Amino acid sequence: MSCGGDCSHCSGCSGCGGSLELTRGEMDFLRLLGQVAFLPVARSMGQEQPVYLEDGPDRQEENALVLQLLEKKGLISLDYDHPLTGACWQAYEGYPIRGSIALTNRGQQVLELLEYQGYLE
Repeated sequence: MSCGGDCSHCSGCSGCGGSLELTRGEMDFLRLLGQVAFLPVARSMGQEQPVYLEDGPDRQEENALVLQLLEKKGLISLDYDHPLTGACWQAYEGYPIRGSIALTNRGQQVLELLEYQGYLE
């Protein structure tokens, strides 16, 4: 079955070749979400770039790119409507919009496949 080439709302039909390329950073982040169900995320008013500071501010740009790529691939969700309760938001004081990061069903399937194939050892 082919999707007709419009992958803007891809559900993984394999019509576009069925392959998925991940960087080491993306795989590491998926593994982290496999261990911790939800992680904090924030952003500035009027900005779309996610802010994840749990690795320190020096990795903020790298983490933003990884999160955007994983979200575009449909492997994680960035939910700014439901801030992560119980998280320490001290590092995020300058960011008024707070939310949570979680694996999607597809992200969970990819993570399980990576673990099965031994890529996450």
